[in-house]
Amino acid sequence: MHQRVRKAVFPVAGLGTRFLPATKSIPKEMLTVVDKPLIQHAVEEAREAGIEQFIFVTGRMKTAMEDHFDLSYELEATLAERGKTKELEQLRAALPPAGNVCYVRQQRPLGLGHAVWCARHLVGDEPFAVMLPDDLVLAKTGCMKQMVDVHAETGGNVVGVVDVPREHTRRYGILDVADDDGRLATVRGLVEKPAPEDAPSTLSIIGRYILEPAIFKHISEIGRGAGGEIQLTDAMVRLIGGDRPFHGLRFAGRRYDCGDKLGWLEANIAFALAREDIAEPLRRILAEYR
Repeated sequence: MHQRVRKAVFPVAGLGTRFLPATKSIPKEMLTVVDKPLIQHAVEEAREAGIEQFIFVTGRMKTAMEDHFDLSYELEATLAERGKTKELEQLRAALPPAGNVCYVRQQRPLGLGHAVWCARHLVGDEPFAVMLPDDLVLAKTGCMKQMVDVHAETGGNVVGVVDVPREHTRRYGILDVADDDGRLATVRGLVEKPAPEDAPSTLSIIGRYILEPAIFKHISEIGRGAGGEIQLTDAMVRLIGGDRPFHGLRFAGRRYDCGDKLGWLEANIAFALAREDIAEPLRRILAEYR
């Protein structure tokens, strides 16, 4: 039986420059999709997957996230006084259990690998999830829940993947695949942003990972890679071919890149259309812009 995934790391120290000036004073992870911040969508996905401990790797100007996952006595008292029971229940349901949220600082922006490495002491010696809130997945069963279920069967390392057009491979980390049953691919290598003619496949990693704790040793050894940053992909390459399997899961659902303005706008539309309370009014509004 494989060790259960109990912890998730959320690398949220980025500056969000693509969304300036909105992100000048608020974290990009607090941008809302419909009525929930991106970071809340990610935490809810993690909780659905059975994650118990939530580790935020933060930076300067990120305290709004800490406040969001804390009690707001004044707001709750006001809602209770005004009889807004539904809103009060929504606030309380969004809070993880007391003591289950941790914060650690990434003082310098040295890349995703470095951000994950900053959480090493909080993760300890067990498999863990990494979730990038920029990647938002609309699915009947959450993407991380699907990955945790696969990990319970296979153990080792599991990454969420999507097929991308071959001409777009130079934008992503691409899998070199040994076996592929159409859902689960056995990975024999990773190539960072290959040219289309050199790409070993069109399977791209998205911001969902389940990793073995051995990744921390590899991160500490690899040094800086592309862009002068410590790349998580470079460390993951070293996990392949060992005594633990490495799989890519084509999850059921659709991924939206909310690190991009158009992707974020599309996610707002898609998530709104998936809600019974606002889908039809939104369709009427959208019809006016055809």
